[in-house]
Amino acid sequence: MTGPFRRIDTALLLRAYAAGLFPMADRRDSPDVFWVEPRRRGIIPLEAFHLPRSLARTLKRETFRHTVDRAFAEVIAACADPAPGREQSWINRSIEDAYNRLHQEGHAHSVETWDANGELVGGLYGVRIGAAFFGESMFSRRTDASKAALAHLVARLRAGGFRLLDTQFWTPHLGRFGAIEVKRSRYLALLEEALATPACWTAFDTRRPAGPDTTAISGKAIVQFLTQTS
Repeated sequence: MTGPFRRIDTALLLRAYAAGLFPMADRRDSPDVFWVEPRRRGIIPLEAFHLPRSLARTLKRETFRHTVDRAFAEVIAACADPAPGREQSWINRSIEDAYNRLHQEGHAHSVETWDANGELVGGLYGVRIGAAFFGESMFSRRTDASKAALAHLVARLRAGGFRLLDTQFWTPHLGRFGAIEVKRSRYLALLEEALATPACWTAFDTRRPAGPDTTAISGKAIVQFLTQTS
């Protein structure tokens, strides 16, 4: 990141999330951000998450390696890159800088998907407060790579006792995984409950495979946990 940009105070960001707001920009090169509070909010009820059979097969084959907080800056940069059907990103430089600082402070997290050659091929990032996780964006450079990151995230949130997975908006793509829309009043009630509940981000980290790579999470463990707790 070079050149001037407006810094967003991280304490202000956390207060905004706790009040049901989040920032966006019009374009990648926009100098300003605006605050959004949707009338209808997208969420994925954690116990109602749907794991497609094809994705479960991919995870069981250990096609990918699964990690968290290993490459936060790379994940948010990839989410901001142009993609087919999305030539412009709402992640401007102010937002990218602020979330990198939130990550350094322990409030923002990334979930990474790697291929067999060690290339980062998918992932997502978001903000954690209490038992609420606010999903911000995801990217994919291989088939099922971002979907694998989402499945990993849901397993991690379930294991850690989280209550709320906020997706900001509902999309048909997220709907295939069990996402629903709720009114603002319902969302704020769910948010209040989640903010008052403790949760553990690292509770899922014991599901590591045996062998030389003990830093990654097993794809089989993700499937096993999701199917056993659904």
